[in-house]
Amino acid sequence: MKKKSADSVVHRRVHALPIIGWREWLAIPTLGIAGIKAKIDTGARSSSIHALHIRTLTERGTPHVSFMVYPEQRRRQPAIECLAEIRDERVVKSSTGHEQRRFVIHAMGCIGGLTWPIELTLANRAPMGFRMLLGREAIRGRFLVDADHSFMAGAPAPEFDSKVAPETEIHVPKKPKFKSRQKGIR
Repeated sequence: MKKKSADSVVHRRVHALPIIGWREWLAIPTLGIAGIKAKIDTGARSSSIHALHIRTLTERGTPHVSFMVYPEQRRRQPAIECLAEIRDERVVKSSTGHEQRRFVIHAMGCIGGLTWPIELTLANRAPMGFRMLLGREAIRGRFLVDADHSFMAGAPAPEFDSKVAPETEIHVPKKPKFKSRQKGIR
């Protein structure tokens, strides 16, 4: 019997992943967002959404955050009021080296008909070119990125999957850390 090499297993797994462009339309049905243009950034670990008027509150005994999302670039309409459970609060370092404390929430993301749990940090992204940044933790093991193309997954669906309600409990699984074969590199 012929033994399969680890390279052939990885090759098959990689080729089974859908390919997306460097920017894509993302729906976030648990926040009521039918479509937001997202930059796919494999250089950023975490994902971030443009959130304004952020305020904390307690709902059913758990800490929540309410915020406004303006999904269209350079426009104040439509305005979507969002409410999510606070899952964490952490310091995030930007590409310019600036550190900022941000709330972390869990939501469901949808690209090209595929829906999966994502972790989002809330930030004022007004000076940035995109209202949404989808980092490598959100896409790892789910997509391959073609940096030469945009919107490969197509336009956002006109309506969300009605089975995903805003009250849905979302669990973002922890990804295992893969050890490199080279000593000292993770």
